[in-house]
Amino acid sequence: MNHIFNLLFEPYLEVPVHLVVLEAIAVIFGFLSVIYSKRENILVYPTGIISTAIFVYILWYWGLLGDMLINGYYFVMSIYGWYVWTRKVDPDHFTPVTVTSPKEQLWSVFLFVATMGLVSLVYELFDKWDGWVSYVDVVTTAVFFVGMWLMARKKLENWIYWIIGDLISVPLYLYKGLTLTSIQYFIFTIIAVYGYLAWRQNLNKSPETLLR
Repeated sequence: MNHIFNLLFEPYLEVPVHLVVLEAIAVIFGFLSVIYSKRENILVYPTGIISTAIFVYILWYWGLLGDMLINGYYFVMSIYGWYVWTRKVDPDHFTPVTVTSPKEQLWSVFLFVATMGLVSLVYELFDKWDGWVSYVDVVTTAVFFVGMWLMARKKLENWIYWIIGDLISVPLYLYKGLTLTSIQYFIFTIIAVYGYLAWRQNLNKSPETLLR
């Protein structure tokens, strides 16, 4: 048991206390954001904004540029998603969950490729390539980029991207020494599966409230 405890938390021994506290706060609000997303609750966005803003700082501190960019993007897309989700299709109903159209599927592919290219360029410009971790970071950044865009547009397929990205992120963040974040992504994976099932049941149903 002590060996496992040391494996998980030893990386924090030389980390500034304020960073550990900030990571814990960001993880808590991250959990809340994903849970609210599963419920189609509009609080997904204010909680997500708090979490991503903190992670932007933490990841900038550690020089994880790809992850930092994706969290900055989350911040911006949270504002966009907040607007989309609160639009009404009639006086009593809000935007429903739908599946992606062929055009949106093409946009998803474009965003994925463009994001990989952009993040790779950033790594090149700042000379941050550091073995396989950097390459995996580029891929996960692209996966999450598309997932966030689809979530903001309330598309069912967003959960598939989250599941893939979360599964990759669990060992990646553990390797990076961000244990709390790794645990967060493990639980995110489970929630994302339930989120997909919940959204599929509500497909094409316009909610009457966004607070539930």
